[in-house]
Amino acid sequence: MKYNVKDLSLAPAGQLRIDWAEQQMPVLRLIRERFKKQKPLKGVTLAACLHVTTETANLAVTLKAGGAKVFLCASNPLSTQDDAAAALVKNHNIPVFAIKGEDNKTYYKHIHSCLDAHPQITMDDGADLVSTLHTKRREQMAEVWGGSEETTTGVIRLRSMAANNVLGYPMIAVNDANTKHLFDNRYGTGQSTLDGIIRATNVLFAGKNVVVCGYGWCGRGFAMRAAGAGAHVIIVEVKPLRALEALMDGYQVMTIARAARVGDIFCTLTGDCSVIRGEHFKVMKDGAIVCNAGHFDVEIQKDALDQLSKSSREMRPLVKQHTLANGRRITLLAEGRLVNLAMAEGHPPSVMDMSFANQSLAAEHIVKNHRRLENKVHPVPAEIDEKIAALKLKTMGVKIDKLTKEQEEYLASWQLGT
Repeated sequence: MKYNVKDLSLAPAGQLRIDWAEQQMPVLRLIRERFKKQKPLKGVTLAACLHVTTETANLAVTLKAGGAKVFLCASNPLSTQDDAAAALVKNHNIPVFAIKGEDNKTYYKHIHSCLDAHPQITMDDGADLVSTLHTKRREQMAEVWGGSEETTTGVIRLRSMAANNVLGYPMIAVNDANTKHLFDNRYGTGQSTLDGIIRATNVLFAGKNVVVCGYGWCGRGFAMRAAGAGAHVIIVEVKPLRALEALMDGYQVMTIARAARVGDIFCTLTGDCSVIRGEHFKVMKDGAIVCNAGHFDVEIQKDALDQLSKSSREMRPLVKQHTLANGRRITLLAEGRLVNLAMAEGHPPSVMDMSFANQSLAAEHIVKNHRRLENKVHPVPAEIDEKIAALKLKTMGVKIDKLTKEQEEYLASWQLGT
């Protein structure tokens, strides 16, 4: 079996952490038990480009239990948990190609290693696997039945491909499932981003001006958690509706040009490029901390910061302090990459439980329906979304009411009123 991980001797520690995460992923566990019996993915080769974490390890084991031949690579050079990768290889015989800190060349080499397996299904977090397949290995396109995408950034890229009529096979937007983005993006990103910044810097949030760039579900989640830690939260947005919502949620709303002068901690969560630029670095306070929780490292203009710096030094692991010509010090975390995964452990298992339940059931859906799916971006079927929500409540010991026959008839009628 071919693989490329840092050190197989890390497997015992990795397995313990995988087992710990598994205890907090009851919905995925229920799916795995069914998959073991029914083998809905039997004979299917599946290539996954995801953050290689303990939660992802449980997804990979579930997919294998369903009969799939799983090949896994990293979707970000700094997000791999090397012990989890080692455990998947040594204990579960799942080929993994991922090493934390890998350079760009190795990153794409690992993607190609997964594609060498000639998958029928792809599973992405950021669409790098899909993009590589469409640009570098088009001859394999006819072999692929369909794929799924985990994150907002990836769905944006896929919709662009579909709009330009270049999407070569059907994709399911797992990110857009309610049981994914309403919980993973909001509560997962919110907690893990706060966790990453604190682990990296040991900074106190209470009393700080925290600038949140982007008020989508990820931005909302981080703003909520920062406010809960005692920060004064400032929202930067380009969409009027989101800006208005942020204002009525109790936050200050202003332009990045104005926020740059007053912020203590800055975090980008937009999915777009060049959100914090050179002109903003020039006016930041001495000691400002800048980081990113969007998928790609394009939201912060790192080159502009380098050009403005007269010197820099690594104060702590992946904590780089730049001293500008004006003497002010600006600290960049995790090279502008995902701070919640590079500096911490990513989302808690209990929220990834629903996200990866979606991924598992999306793969099953593709196997059953790929012959009639068009080459476009499809939503997760509503019945899957509802099923996952119901299962999650059940595993949490929560019961809810059901509509009576009278209530169902009332909601279905137009004659009944006051």
